[in-house]
Amino acid sequence: MREGYEGTGPGAITPDGCAVELYARLPVGDEPDIVAAAAPAGAHILELGSGVGRVTHPLLERGFRVTAVDESADMLARIQGARTIRSSIEDLDLGETFDVVMLASFLVHAGDEEVRRGLLRTCVRHVAEGGCVLLQREGADYHTNVPRERVDPSGFTVRIASVEPAGDGVHSVHAEYVFPDAVWTQTFLSRPLTEEQFESALAEAGLEVDSCLTPDGMWVRAVPTG
Repeated sequence: MREGYEGTGPGAITPDGCAVELYARLPVGDEPDIVAAAAPAGAHILELGSGVGRVTHPLLERGFRVTAVDESADMLARIQGARTIRSSIEDLDLGETFDVVMLASFLVHAGDEEVRRGLLRTCVRHVAEGGCVLLQREGADYHTNVPRERVDPSGFTVRIASVEPAGDGVHSVHAEYVFPDAVWTQTFLSRPLTEEQFESALAEAGLEVDSCLTPDGMWVRAVPTG
């Protein structure tokens, strides 16, 4: 397990504290619709941090080609119909480019700034000329509206139980997922980014925000500046 990361609950747990069985249960949100609205029809999408394919499979159903990347073999084993590649994101270098590169799951908020730089360099390295990078970032009150919980219509509760300072501007976030028959927890490190810090991080990697894809600004479309 990575330092600062922990997961508990039934089944396999990845190095960043994600529970494979939990992610296999989570319902599909609005991510596929957001991506589909921003991507050209039939685009080849590089999905960085695909997990079990919660977003991959709906994108395939919408006619996109998807190359799914994750460092967990247990996660990738749940994906069907897409090309899968086991690799850490920051080390990925496929020698090819894609119409769309997607970095979801708030990964741009990695606690380690060098990891974040590596993630964004991977995005730039793999986006085709004329292509775009789709990024999901935390909401404005992600670190301050705590504790908070949401009861999903399907019958489970997701709770952000605590957010504690961990040094150097990083927070330790503790999340709980409570199902009728099982409970999972995840503790992970997250670095809050102001709008200015976010745009500066993108600029350092050679990206700039092209448009916001959602009214809350949590999904943005970025393009290379070169």
